[in-house]
Amino acid sequence: MDMWSRRKAGVLAEVEAEERAQVAAVVAKEQATLEEKTDAEVLAELELQDPDQMEMGDDFSGFMKAAVPERLRRRALRKLWLTNPVLANVDNLVDYGEDFTLATSALETVATAYRVGKGMMAHVEEMKRQDAAEAAPEATEVEEDLVSQEQTIGEMIDQEDVVEPEEDVAQDEEEEQAPEILVKRRMRFAFAS
Repeated sequence: MDMWSRRKAGVLAEVEAEERAQVAAVVAKEQATLEEKTDAEVLAELELQDPDQMEMGDDFSGFMKAAVPERLRRRALRKLWLTNPVLANVDNLVDYGEDFTLATSALETVATAYRVGKGMMAHVEEMKRQDAAEAAPEATEVEEDLVSQEQTIGEMIDQEDVVEPEEDVAQDEEEEQAPEILVKRRMRFAFAS
Protein backbone atom coordinates (compact mmCIF):
# COMPACT_ATOMS: atom_id res chain seq x y z
CA MET A 1 0.00 0.00 0.00
CA ASP A 2 1.23 3.42 -0.69
CA MET A 3 1.21 6.27 1.79
CA TRP A 4 -2.06 7.93 0.61
CA SER A 5 -4.14 4.77 0.69
CA ARG A 6 -2.85 3.97 4.21
CA ARG A 7 -3.69 7.48 5.32
CA LYS A 8 -7.18 7.27 3.79
CA ALA A 9 -7.78 3.87 5.48
CA GLY A 10 -6.62 5.34 8.80
CA VAL A 11 -9.06 8.27 8.51
CA LEU A 12 -11.94 5.91 7.66
CA ALA A 13 -11.06 3.70 10.65
CA GLU A 14 -11.10 6.76 12.93
CA VAL A 15 -14.52 7.83 11.62
CA GLU A 16 -15.95 4.32 12.12
CA ALA A 17 -14.50 4.17 15.65
CA GLU A 18 -16.12 7.53 16.50
CA GLU A 19 -19.49 6.35 15.14
CA ARG A 20 -19.27 3.10 17.15
CA ALA A 21 -18.37 5.07 20.29
CA GLN A 22 -21.37 7.38 19.79
CA VAL A 23 -23.73 4.43 19.26
CA ALA A 24 -22.31 2.66 22.32
CA ALA A 25 -22.79 5.81 24.41
CA VAL A 26 -26.42 6.15 23.30
CA VAL A 27 -27.10 2.44 24.01
CA ALA A 28 -25.41 2.68 27.42
CA LYS A 29 -27.52 5.75 28.27
CA GLU A 30 -30.73 3.97 27.21
CA GLN A 31 -29.81 0.86 29.20
CA ALA A 32 -29.00 2.96 32.27
CA THR A 33 -32.47 4.54 32.13
CA LEU A 34 -34.11 1.14 31.51
CA GLU A 35 -32.21 -0.54 34.37
CA GLU A 36 -33.89 1.81 36.82
CA LYS A 37 -37.38 0.77 35.66
CA THR A 38 -39.26 -2.42 36.48
CA ASP A 39 -39.58 -5.23 33.95
CA ALA A 40 -43.24 -4.40 33.23
CA GLU A 41 -42.38 -0.76 32.49
CA VAL A 42 -39.49 -1.76 30.21
CA LEU A 43 -41.67 -4.25 28.31
CA ALA A 44 -44.39 -1.61 27.81
CA GLU A 45 -41.85 1.02 26.66
CA LEU A 46 -40.16 -1.34 24.17
CA GLU A 47 -43.54 -2.79 23.07
CA LEU A 48 -42.55 -6.37 23.92
CA GLN A 49 -44.76 -9.02 25.43
CA ASP A 50 -44.01 -10.72 28.72
CA PRO A 51 -41.41 -13.46 28.05
CA ASP A 52 -43.05 -15.76 30.59
CA GLN A 53 -46.31 -15.70 28.58
CA MET A 54 -44.68 -16.44 25.21
CA GLU A 55 -45.20 -19.80 23.49
CA MET A 56 -43.62 -21.81 20.72
CA GLY A 57 -43.77 -19.93 17.42
CA ASP A 58 -43.69 -16.44 19.02
CA ASP A 59 -41.05 -13.98 17.84
CA PHE A 60 -38.24 -13.71 20.40
CA SER A 61 -36.03 -11.52 18.17
CA GLY A 62 -37.26 -8.29 19.85
CA PHE A 63 -35.40 -9.30 23.00
CA MET A 64 -32.08 -9.46 21.12
CA LYS A 65 -31.92 -5.70 20.51
CA ALA A 66 -29.14 -3.76 22.21
CA ALA A 67 -31.58 -1.58 24.18
CA VAL A 68 -33.14 -4.53 26.03
CA PRO A 69 -31.71 -5.00 29.53
CA GLU A 70 -29.73 -8.19 30.07
CA ARG A 71 -32.13 -9.50 32.73
CA LEU A 72 -35.07 -9.45 30.26
CA ARG A 73 -32.98 -10.97 27.49
CA ARG A 74 -32.07 -13.87 29.78
CA ARG A 75 -35.71 -14.43 30.78
CA ALA A 76 -36.72 -14.51 27.10
CA LEU A 77 -33.95 -16.95 26.20
CA ARG A 78 -34.91 -19.25 29.10
CA LYS A 79 -38.51 -19.29 27.86
CA LEU A 80 -37.32 -19.90 24.27
CA TRP A 81 -35.33 -22.93 25.42
CA LEU A 82 -38.35 -24.28 27.31
CA THR A 83 -40.88 -23.76 24.52
CA ASN A 84 -38.81 -25.32 21.75
CA PRO A 85 -38.86 -29.15 22.08
CA VAL A 86 -35.58 -29.49 20.20
CA LEU A 87 -33.82 -27.27 22.73
CA ALA A 88 -35.82 -28.38 25.79
CA ASN A 89 -35.29 -32.16 25.47
CA VAL A 90 -31.55 -32.46 25.67
CA ASP A 91 -30.16 -35.96 25.36
CA ASN A 92 -27.22 -37.25 27.42
CA LEU A 93 -24.82 -36.91 24.51
CA VAL A 94 -24.36 -33.18 25.08
CA ASP A 95 -20.94 -32.51 26.61
CA TYR A 96 -22.05 -29.57 28.73
CA GLY A 97 -25.61 -30.69 29.42
CA GLU A 98 -25.12 -31.18 33.16
CA ASP A 99 -25.17 -28.59 35.91
CA PHE A 100 -21.65 -28.00 37.17
CA THR A 101 -22.48 -24.97 39.30
CA LEU A 102 -22.06 -26.95 42.53
CA ALA A 103 -18.46 -27.91 41.77
CA THR A 104 -17.10 -25.60 44.47
CA SER A 105 -19.37 -26.99 47.17
CA ALA A 106 -18.51 -30.57 46.19
CA LEU A 107 -14.90 -29.97 47.24
CA GLU A 108 -15.89 -30.45 50.87
CA THR A 109 -16.66 -34.12 50.27
CA VAL A 110 -13.68 -34.91 48.05
CA ALA A 111 -10.77 -36.58 49.85
CA THR A 112 -7.32 -36.66 48.31
CA ALA A 113 -3.86 -37.83 49.30
CA TYR A 114 -2.27 -34.81 47.65
CA ARG A 115 -0.79 -32.24 50.02
CA VAL A 116 0.41 -28.82 48.96
CA GLY A 117 4.20 -28.67 49.00
CA LYS A 118 4.49 -32.40 49.69
CA GLY A 119 2.58 -33.89 46.78
CA MET A 120 1.68 -37.53 47.20
CA MET A 121 4.56 -38.33 49.58
CA ALA A 122 2.35 -39.15 52.58
CA HIS A 123 0.37 -41.59 50.47
CA VAL A 124 3.53 -43.22 49.10
CA GLU A 125 5.05 -43.50 52.58
CA GLU A 126 1.86 -45.08 53.91
CA MET A 127 1.93 -47.64 51.08
CA LYS A 128 5.57 -48.47 51.91
CA ARG A 129 4.68 -48.88 55.58
CA GLN A 130 1.80 -51.22 54.72
CA ASP A 131 4.02 -53.25 52.38
CA ALA A 132 6.66 -53.53 55.10
CA ALA A 133 4.03 -54.62 57.63
CA GLU A 134 2.78 -57.28 55.24
CA ALA A 135 6.30 -58.44 54.40
CA ALA A 136 7.40 -58.65 58.07
CA PRO A 137 5.47 -61.86 58.91
CA GLU A 138 6.73 -63.48 55.71
CA ALA A 139 10.32 -62.53 56.59
CA THR A 140 10.04 -64.09 60.04
CA GLU A 141 8.68 -67.29 58.50
CA VAL A 142 11.59 -67.37 56.06
CA GLU A 143 14.06 -66.74 58.89
CA GLU A 144 12.53 -69.58 60.91
CA ASP A 145 12.82 -71.88 57.90
CA LEU A 146 16.48 -70.92 57.45
CA VAL A 147 17.25 -71.51 61.12
CA SER A 148 15.60 -74.93 61.03
CA GLN A 149 17.50 -75.81 57.83
CA GLU A 150 20.79 -74.71 59.43
CA GLN A 151 20.03 -76.86 62.44
CA THR A 152 19.30 -79.89 60.30
CA ILE A 153 22.46 -79.31 58.22
CA GLY A 154 24.47 -78.89 61.42
CA GLU A 155 23.04 -82.13 62.77
CA MET A 156 23.93 -83.91 59.53
CA ILE A 157 27.50 -82.62 59.62
CA ASP A 158 27.89 -83.65 63.23
CA GLN A 159 26.65 -87.13 62.41
CA GLU A 160 29.00 -87.63 59.45
CA ASP A 161 31.99 -85.73 60.87
CA VAL A 162 32.89 -84.43 57.46
CA VAL A 163 35.72 -81.90 57.39
CA GLU A 164 36.46 -79.88 54.29
CA PRO A 165 40.14 -79.44 53.42
CA GLU A 166 41.46 -75.94 54.06
CA GLU A 167 43.17 -75.79 50.67
CA ASP A 168 39.88 -75.86 48.81
CA VAL A 169 38.55 -72.99 50.93
CA ALA A 170 41.66 -70.89 50.26
CA GLN A 171 41.46 -71.62 46.54
CA ASP A 172 37.78 -70.52 46.48
CA GLU A 173 38.69 -67.24 48.21
CA GLU A 174 41.46 -66.55 45.65
CA GLU A 175 39.05 -67.17 42.80
CA GLU A 176 36.57 -64.71 44.30
CA GLN A 177 39.24 -62.02 44.69
CA ALA A 178 40.84 -62.51 41.25
CA PRO A 179 39.69 -59.91 38.74
CA GLU A 180 38.06 -61.06 35.58
CA ILE A 181 40.33 -60.96 32.56
CA LEU A 182 38.69 -59.40 29.55
CA VAL A 183 39.77 -60.54 26.14
CA LYS A 184 39.50 -57.96 23.42
CA ARG A 185 38.24 -59.34 20.19
CA ARG A 186 38.15 -57.62 16.88
CA MET A 187 35.48 -58.28 14.34
CA ARG A 188 36.53 -59.20 10.86
CA PHE A 189 34.33 -58.85 7.89
CA ALA A 190 34.75 -60.70 4.67
CA PHE A 191 32.95 -59.68 1.55
CA ALA A 192 32.20 -62.14 -1.17
CA SER A 193 33.41 -60.93 -4.52
